[in-house]
Amino acid sequence: MEYSEIMVRYGELSTKGKNRRAFIGRLQGNIVKALHQYVDQLTIRPKRDRLHIELNGTDAEPIMDVLSHVFGIQTFSPSIKVDKDDLDHVKQVALELVNATVPAGSTFKVQTKRADKQFPLDTYGMDREMGDFLTDARPDLQVQMKRPDATLRVEVRVDGIYLSTETIQGAGGLPVGTAGHATMMLSGGIDSPVAAYLALKRGVDIEMVHFFSPPYTSENALNKAKQLTAKLTPYVGRINFIQVPFTHIQEEIKAKVPEGYLMTIQRRLMLRLTEAISEQRGDLAIFNGESVGQVASQTLSSMAAINDVTTMPIVRPVATMDKTEIIAQAENIDTYELSIMPFEDCCTIFAPPSPKTQPKMDKARYYETFIDVDALMKEALDGIEVTEIKVGDEYMNQQQDIIAELL
Repeated sequence: MEYSEIMVRYGELSTKGKNRRAFIGRLQGNIVKALHQYVDQLTIRPKRDRLHIELNGTDAEPIMDVLSHVFGIQTFSPSIKVDKDDLDHVKQVALELVNATVPAGSTFKVQTKRADKQFPLDTYGMDREMGDFLTDARPDLQVQMKRPDATLRVEVRVDGIYLSTETIQGAGGLPVGTAGHATMMLSGGIDSPVAAYLALKRGVDIEMVHFFSPPYTSENALNKAKQLTAKLTPYVGRINFIQVPFTHIQEEIKAKVPEGYLMTIQRRLMLRLTEAISEQRGDLAIFNGESVGQVASQTLSSMAAINDVTTMPIVRPVATMDKTEIIAQAENIDTYELSIMPFEDCCTIFAPPSPKTQPKMDKARYYETFIDVDALMKEALDGIEVTEIKVGDEYMNQQQDIIAELL
């Protein structure tokens, strides 16, 4: 079936009152970014209660696949626009649509929404007119008002009548960017990509901060982090990936700090650097993938000792989730298989056999004086690299290459 447009329905935007227009504008921008490969072929028209994507002959399937990942969309429907002045033609197009999409023997109903109050038939009249025609033309179909197999949606608007039989669930949430900007501390593990996904879903525009320590960490480990970022770009269109050199800092900590506090001091430096990057780039908060009690650095005592170095808000979307819940979400967003690939990141190298699970804040402060924090931070900040990763970039296709290397 050739559809003329896709009708997008907003989710939580309906509750945003005077800010609704700004939220819709942000959603439109995100849709344009996500559809950047197709946008020249489409016409995107946002309205107060719907956003219309005119296909102009473009296949609807790849467009719908992209839309299913864009936060802020409640549902969407591939639709056919028909001139409302010729009711017989409307019926004929509706029959063609039903024939193409509704299997024989199905139950169905017609559901009309009349935005154009000047249209001669009211909602119930249009339901009866279309329902009677379809039952005559398709006697195999049975009318059922509650939970039918299929629903023919008829939207009577000022510019025409829109017909659809599919309503596809969107990603929900809020348009990315409406909740502000933040940095995300991205490791190569399972938790932080899930935390990033949940941040995006609540409208936070994130930039990934990833620490790497060559030669102790490999190029594959760095590429893995970029691929995890690429896995999340369909939800936003593009994400900045900020790689921070961390080798010298880790070597200094390893050489000068007592073993039990290696991890605590290392994480304090990571957080200091992330805060500095956030301030440089105008980000308002720091997100990470910490889950309470999951590892030694994620006890409340450890978090307190590490958080001591910043006053910037730190948000932990997976803090109270069980590991099985996090894994299920990782599988859902297709990051799990990539996350478990055995390339060590800088969080695992130099890991002491018995890290302090209840570190003392005063001791952490004291041991941190053993290293030149300011000089080490300046060196790392001077060496950062920023890469913009977009939907469709080469990173999306590198996972199989890495798997081949492991075999």
